[in-house]
Amino acid sequence: MTAHQVTIEDVARTAGVSRQTVSNALNAPHRLRATTLARVTAAIEELGYQPDQSARSLRTGTRKVIGYPAPADNPADPNPLMGGFLQALVSAADAVGHRVLLFRCDPQQGAGAVAKSFNGLIAARQVDGFVLSDVVHDDPRVDVLAEAGFPFVAFGRTAPGRPQNWVDIDSAEATAGLVHLLLGQGHRRICYVNSAANLPWLADRRAGFLQAAAAAPDGAFEVGVPDDDPAALSHALQRLLVGPDRPTALVCASDWLALTAYQAVRAAGLTVGTDVAVTGFNDMPLCTLLQPALTSIRLPLAGIAHALVDRLISTVEGTAPPTTGLLLPADPVVRASTPDR
Repeated sequence: MTAHQVTIEDVARTAGVSRQTVSNALNAPHRLRATTLARVTAAIEELGYQPDQSARSLRTGTRKVIGYPAPADNPADPNPLMGGFLQALVSAADAVGHRVLLFRCDPQQGAGAVAKSFNGLIAARQVDGFVLSDVVHDDPRVDVLAEAGFPFVAFGRTAPGRPQNWVDIDSAEATAGLVHLLLGQGHRRICYVNSAANLPWLADRRAGFLQAAAAAPDGAFEVGVPDDDPAALSHALQRLLVGPDRPTALVCASDWLALTAYQAVRAAGLTVGTDVAVTGFNDMPLCTLLQPALTSIRLPLAGIAHALVDRLISTVEGTAPPTTGLLLPADPVVRASTPDR
């Protein structure tokens, strides 16, 4: 029997399940128990069954394709965080029998260009829904899809009054956790190294720091420069690191800012991890390459991607689509930049 001759009934008979169970394994594997799904999958592989994707799309009205507008990036200097998220998204989609379609859509070009990008795919029925990332409160992509009434989920919180089908990490709580870690290690004067970028997740990190650092015995403060100028920030930090009232710990809003903090600490004649503790956020690969290795917050990218895909499928299928966002915790990876004192 060739693969083209194998039918769904053959698979059901071999696996000892119903035809509907095989259909669920192909179209909605999250509905099956792990043991049942494994049995059906083994039968499919044994028989070489290949479902007719075009016929299934016509029958169900779905393509099993998720659209993802890839963030703008520099191929010569790629963003490892969002590259990691893309890998996690592809894996999460594949786990439930879906593919990911990448396309370009730059929100900076305005609502008209955004609408053209999305409406073309919607009109051609090429995707079942969209996953958005790097979502900001006034994001035109959210407005376009909400107006079209087309399924989407967002990595990042949408503004009040817009669909709340999002997944995000609790940046405020994660940053507060870093402060509590430092306080537990005996630090009494802590400085927040801020970014000039006006982004919601950075605002959450700052809020988390300010809330937790209120418990610092000798006070907490922040430093930053208007235009994210690394040289200016380094000079500002060097001035703070001189004298008896200098901070003993620097909580940086990102791993990139932590690089500048390392430079400033060394320029001030001090040692990272010995004289001044430093933390970052995002846990990019560079964290393990620094000397000493950088303590940072690791984003649960796989968990975020699986939650987004599950929510999108629920929305597409109309089975109790989520109406509230989901906050996931993000934990610190403690390394030598924050040793116990």
